[in-house]
Amino acid sequence: MILKQNKKKKVYDGKNFSVNVFDVSIENRKFQREIIEQKSASAVLAFEGTKVILVKQNRFPHGYVLEIPAGTLNKNENPRACAIRELIEETGYKPKKLKHLINYYPNVGYNTQFIHCYVAQEIEKISEIKLEPDEFFTLVKIDFKKLLNMIVSGKIIDSKTICAALTYAKLNSI
Repeated sequence: MILKQNKKKKVYDGKNFSVNVFDVSIENRKFQREIIEQKSASAVLAFEGTKVILVKQNRFPHGYVLEIPAGTLNKNENPRACAIRELIEETGYKPKKLKHLINYYPNVGYNTQFIHCYVAQEIEKISEIKLEPDEFFTLVKIDFKKLLNMIVSGKIIDSKTICAALTYAKLNSI
């Protein structure tokens, strides 16, 4: 498969993402694709004993959603450093142990964002939560098995939380 692409035009340039139209050629067929270009992010499944630390965050237009702490990578920041930074900023906890779990594209085919998921254990409270002016959330601690049941029942709808929790469960035969 031969892929050639040329950016045709910028449609939108916003704070969190840009939309561009590309001229694409695959296997001698030409067409256009609208692509959302978005920063990649890191997410952390953080354990305090058997409980997982989640944030109950307002995700307009969906309302409040339970999810694992996460955020976008700063320019030239590595994913592991981002995961640690976001965990501290959103929860006040710092991990003594941080292990990579899985990477994935949440919206493959039209979005460039890539999510790096980690698991944190032996966490310690080192600071208070640092909310951005447009962030609205509270911390919630839930037993991991309850979290898995909430995923299966559809109460957890966030893809990074689902991917990290199910990957962790599979790797640990839970």
